[in-house]
Amino acid sequence: MSPGKQATEPEAAAVVAAGVRLEKMHRRVRLSRLVLFTAIAAGPVALGVAVVSGPTTVAATSKSTPTTMRTTAAAAADPSGYAQLFVGAWLRSSADDTATAQARLAQSLAPDVELPDRAADAHDAQARLESVTAVRSAQHGSGRWWVTVAAQYADASVRYFAVPVAAGDDGGSFTVTGAPGVVAGPGRAEVTPSPYGVTVSKGELSSTVGQFLGAYLTGAGEVERYLAPGVHLPAVSPAPYSAVTVRQVLAVEEAAAGEKVPGDGTTVRVRAQVEARDEAGRWPLAYELELKARSGRWDVAALASGMTQKEGRS
Repeated sequence: MSPGKQATEPEAAAVVAAGVRLEKMHRRVRLSRLVLFTAIAAGPVALGVAVVSGPTTVAATSKSTPTTMRTTAAAAADPSGYAQLFVGAWLRSSADDTATAQARLAQSLAPDVELPDRAADAHDAQARLESVTAVRSAQHGSGRWWVTVAAQYADASVRYFAVPVAAGDDGGSFTVTGAPGVVAGPGRAEVTPSPYGVTVSKGELSSTVGQFLGAYLTGAGEVERYLAPGVHLPAVSPAPYSAVTVRQVLAVEEAAAGEKVPGDGTTVRVRAQVEARDEAGRWPLAYELELKARSGRWDVAALASGMTQKEGRS
């Protein structure tokens, strides 16, 4: 269109339409900026919504995708108890009578596993199953495990069974995928030398250990009087023994061997071998404790059983 000429009607309409489109684009940009700034002020979650909802779509990668969560759950699952339950039911069932409770249980845990064909005299004392215990589990693939289960019989014999188990994606469902196989039992591990190499003679420390364990196991006396400040450890209830005698106390630190109680705050770790008595006989027991020196006496600061609790008081 040359200068001095007026635009035709179609040309004018086109110019107006272009202006309208341009104004709409400007409004969308201003709106997107407003939403983005508002989301920044509102927090990370709102910011993520604003980014996804704006004119430019950004695909955010989740730190924990459903697939990752399923894999983690399956890896964290341990089907030892499931395999133990199956072996117990399987060994007590028979293919000749699939209607028994044990046979139905075994088939529900492992639908594709054949039941054993038990002999007619399988109920004698030597063949009677006494207990079943899972002793080892190992993952050998995604969601797949081998569980070793020990079966002890009335004649004191033990057989070990390896059971293949599959874990579901949810980590809470399992299936025995094949028949168990008899395997050799786990070997005996080599034990490192004990750190308790210091002999503790009779004195304040061994006396405190004996009095504490006496109160802890027999109910004779208050356990609290032997505990360090801030430590709570309830006695065994009901009391299982009538008397406790200390046989030997060994320590890790040399400070435990002295006749005198060292300075406040000195901590020692000891292992006490004791003899506990009840109506049924005498029982050799052992306890690992931590003691701390305070005001010329020893206080029990911890018992290596996972039961010691801090009360939060000084």
